[in-house]
Amino acid sequence: MQRQARGGFEVKRTPQDALDAGDGAQIGHVRFDKRFHGPLEATSVVHMLTVGTDVPGSAAYVAIERIAGTLDGRRGSFLTHHDGVLDRGQPTLALGVVPDSGTGELAGLRGRMAIDIVDGAHFYAFDYELPDPAPGGD
Repeated sequence: MQRQARGGFEVKRTPQDALDAGDGAQIGHVRFDKRFHGPLEATSVVHMLTVGTDVPGSAAYVAIERIAGTLDGRRGSFLTHHDGVLDRGQPTLALGVVPDSGTGELAGLRGRMAIDIVDGAHFYAFDYELPDPAPGGD
């Protein structure tokens, strides 16, 4: 069954050493530490690689994120992958759960997340599916 979790999150950005891509091109490396609130009560660590071009407003990033906490009361962790593109000022973002990365009560988690930034505040909308919990008892 498809579900949706919506809430806010805080972000702490920590630049890391740039990586040499050859021919003078530099790949930026940034670590983000996040704290999610709402149906997703969790913390995460994100490692992002970024690159820009000589054309203003054109860039891209990829990232891997590990999220750990509770999702609608179910405890565990999972990984997400980010693919962001800025094409002459027009942003697109694909952000999804890495298949079979869920642990604990989040095993089998699948989904996609959208991120919005409004007046400097960060918000998420997480469309996801989780298998029904195993029945309790012996």
